[in-house]
Amino acid sequence: MRTIISARLLLAPLAAALLLGAAPGKTPQPGFPAPAFTITTFDKRKVTLAGMKGKVVVINYWATWCAPCKAEMPMMHRYFKANQARGLEMFGVTTEDSVPKYQLKQVSDLLSYPLSNRMTGNYGSIDNAVPSTYIIDRKGVVRHAKKGAYTAADFKAALDPLLAEAP
Repeated sequence: MRTIISARLLLAPLAAALLLGAAPGKTPQPGFPAPAFTITTFDKRKVTLAGMKGKVVVINYWATWCAPCKAEMPMMHRYFKANQARGLEMFGVTTEDSVPKYQLKQVSDLLSYPLSNRMTGNYGSIDNAVPSTYIIDRKGVVRHAKKGAYTAADFKAALDPLLAEAP
Protein backbone atom coordinates (compact mmCIF):
# COMPACT_ATOMS: atom_id res chain seq x y z
CA MET A 1 0.00 0.00 0.00
CA ARG A 2 2.77 2.41 0.93
CA THR A 3 4.54 1.68 -2.39
CA ILE A 4 1.42 2.54 -4.38
CA ILE A 5 0.95 5.83 -2.53
CA SER A 6 4.60 6.87 -2.92
CA ALA A 7 4.53 5.95 -6.65
CA ARG A 8 1.45 8.12 -7.10
CA LEU A 9 3.18 10.99 -5.30
CA LEU A 10 6.19 10.67 -7.61
CA LEU A 11 4.17 10.36 -10.82
CA ALA A 12 1.62 13.08 -10.07
CA PRO A 13 3.96 16.04 -10.82
CA LEU A 14 5.10 14.43 -14.09
CA ALA A 15 1.51 13.77 -15.16
CA ALA A 16 0.53 17.34 -14.27
CA ALA A 17 3.43 18.71 -16.30
CA LEU A 18 2.45 16.63 -19.32
CA LEU A 19 -1.21 17.65 -19.06
CA LEU A 20 -0.24 21.31 -18.83
CA GLY A 21 2.05 20.97 -21.83
CA ALA A 22 5.29 21.62 -19.97
CA ALA A 23 8.40 20.06 -21.41
CA PRO A 24 10.37 17.69 -19.23
CA GLY A 25 13.98 18.61 -18.53
CA LYS A 26 15.78 21.90 -18.41
CA THR A 27 15.54 23.11 -21.99
CA PRO A 28 12.57 23.19 -24.36
CA GLN A 29 11.86 19.83 -25.96
CA PRO A 30 10.39 19.04 -29.40
CA GLY A 31 6.68 18.28 -29.30
CA PHE A 32 5.98 20.52 -26.31
CA PRO A 33 4.76 24.13 -26.14
CA ALA A 34 7.63 26.61 -26.24
CA PRO A 35 8.22 28.38 -22.93
CA ALA A 36 7.65 32.13 -22.90
CA PHE A 37 10.69 34.29 -23.53
CA THR A 38 11.79 37.88 -23.98
CA ILE A 39 14.72 38.77 -26.21
CA THR A 40 16.24 42.24 -26.05
CA THR A 41 17.96 43.03 -29.35
CA PHE A 42 20.94 45.32 -29.77
CA ASP A 43 18.60 48.10 -30.93
CA LYS A 44 16.82 47.77 -27.53
CA ARG A 45 13.72 46.15 -29.01
CA LYS A 46 12.00 43.67 -26.67
CA VAL A 47 10.55 40.68 -28.48
CA THR A 48 8.33 38.04 -26.89
CA LEU A 49 7.09 34.67 -28.10
CA ALA A 50 3.50 35.84 -27.55
CA GLY A 51 4.16 38.81 -29.84
CA MET A 52 5.17 36.47 -32.68
CA LYS A 53 2.06 34.30 -32.66
CA GLY A 54 1.51 32.70 -36.05
CA LYS A 55 5.18 32.95 -37.05
CA VAL A 56 7.94 30.37 -37.25
CA VAL A 57 10.66 31.35 -34.77
CA VAL A 58 14.33 30.35 -34.74
CA ILE A 59 16.54 30.99 -31.71
CA ASN A 60 20.20 30.27 -32.38
CA TYR A 61 22.66 30.29 -29.46
CA TRP A 62 26.20 31.01 -30.59
CA ALA A 63 29.53 32.13 -29.17
CA THR A 64 32.12 34.48 -30.61
CA TRP A 65 34.86 31.85 -30.23
CA CYS A 66 32.83 29.07 -31.89
CA ALA A 67 33.98 28.27 -35.45
CA PRO A 68 30.88 26.17 -36.36
CA CYS A 69 28.68 29.02 -35.11
CA LYS A 70 30.43 31.55 -37.32
CA ALA A 71 30.32 29.12 -40.25
CA GLU A 72 26.51 28.66 -40.10
CA MET A 73 25.67 32.34 -39.63
CA PRO A 74 26.03 33.33 -43.33
CA MET A 75 23.76 30.42 -44.31
CA MET A 76 21.18 31.48 -41.72
CA HIS A 77 21.49 35.09 -42.92
CA ARG A 78 20.71 34.05 -46.51
CA TYR A 79 17.84 31.76 -45.48
CA PHE A 80 16.25 34.40 -43.28
CA LYS A 81 16.59 37.09 -45.94
CA ALA A 82 14.90 34.83 -48.51
CA ASN A 83 12.09 33.64 -46.18
CA GLN A 84 11.29 36.46 -43.76
CA ALA A 85 8.24 37.44 -45.81
CA ARG A 86 6.84 33.91 -45.31
CA GLY A 87 6.47 34.51 -41.55
CA LEU A 88 9.95 33.65 -40.30
CA GLU A 89 11.52 35.31 -37.26
CA MET A 90 15.11 34.53 -36.30
CA PHE A 91 17.36 35.63 -33.45
CA GLY A 92 21.02 34.99 -32.72
CA VAL A 93 21.68 35.00 -28.98
CA THR A 94 25.27 35.17 -27.78
CA THR A 95 26.10 32.91 -24.87
CA GLU A 96 28.71 35.08 -23.21
CA ASP A 97 30.24 38.55 -23.09
CA SER A 98 33.64 37.62 -24.54
CA VAL A 99 33.88 40.70 -26.74
CA PRO A 100 32.65 44.25 -26.16
CA LYS A 101 29.06 45.02 -27.16
CA TYR A 102 30.16 47.44 -29.87
CA GLN A 103 31.96 44.60 -31.69
CA LEU A 104 28.87 42.38 -31.47
CA LYS A 105 26.80 45.31 -32.74
CA GLN A 106 29.06 45.46 -35.81
CA VAL A 107 28.34 41.78 -36.50
CA SER A 108 24.64 42.37 -35.92
CA ASP A 109 24.61 45.18 -38.47
CA LEU A 110 25.89 42.75 -41.15
CA LEU A 111 23.17 40.15 -40.62
CA SER A 112 19.59 40.14 -41.84
CA TYR A 113 18.36 38.80 -38.50
CA PRO A 114 18.85 40.52 -35.13
CA LEU A 115 21.42 39.52 -32.54
CA SER A 116 21.03 39.75 -28.80
CA ASN A 117 23.01 39.01 -25.70
CA ARG A 118 19.99 39.19 -23.40
CA MET A 119 17.22 36.63 -23.28
CA THR A 120 14.96 35.61 -20.44
CA GLY A 121 13.08 32.33 -20.36
CA ASN A 122 13.82 28.63 -20.01
CA TYR A 123 16.24 28.54 -22.95
CA GLY A 124 19.97 28.12 -23.29
CA SER A 125 22.56 26.09 -25.05
CA ILE A 126 21.65 22.40 -25.22
CA ASP A 127 24.04 20.35 -23.05
CA ASN A 128 26.32 23.43 -23.01
CA ALA A 129 26.88 23.05 -26.77
CA VAL A 130 27.15 25.89 -29.23
CA PRO A 131 25.66 26.36 -31.59
CA SER A 132 22.29 25.28 -30.22
CA THR A 133 19.13 26.05 -32.16
CA TYR A 134 15.43 25.96 -31.27
CA ILE A 135 12.78 26.04 -33.99
CA ILE A 136 9.23 26.89 -32.91
CA ASP A 137 6.24 26.41 -35.23
CA ARG A 138 3.38 28.81 -35.89
CA LYS A 139 1.32 27.24 -33.08
CA GLY A 140 4.07 27.86 -30.50
CA VAL A 141 5.30 24.27 -30.31
CA VAL A 142 9.01 23.45 -30.27
CA ARG A 143 9.59 21.37 -33.39
CA HIS A 144 13.39 21.12 -33.31
CA ALA A 145 16.00 21.52 -30.57
CA LYS A 146 19.43 20.81 -32.03
CA LYS A 147 22.91 21.07 -30.63
CA GLY A 148 25.59 21.55 -33.23
CA ALA A 149 25.64 23.41 -36.51
CA TYR A 150 23.04 23.05 -39.23
CA THR A 151 23.97 22.44 -42.83
CA ALA A 152 22.06 24.52 -45.37
CA ALA A 153 20.15 21.41 -46.51
CA ASP A 154 19.19 20.38 -42.95
CA PHE A 155 18.13 23.93 -42.05
CA LYS A 156 15.95 24.14 -45.15
CA ALA A 157 14.49 20.68 -44.47
CA ALA A 158 13.58 21.70 -40.91
CA LEU A 159 12.06 25.07 -41.79
CA ASP A 160 10.45 24.77 -45.22
CA PRO A 161 7.59 22.49 -44.07
CA LEU A 162 6.84 24.78 -41.11
CA LEU A 163 6.79 27.88 -43.30
CA ALA A 164 4.42 26.08 -45.70
CA GLU A 165 1.85 25.65 -42.91
CA ALA A 166 -0.93 28.22 -42.78
CA PRO A 167 -0.53 30.95 -40.15
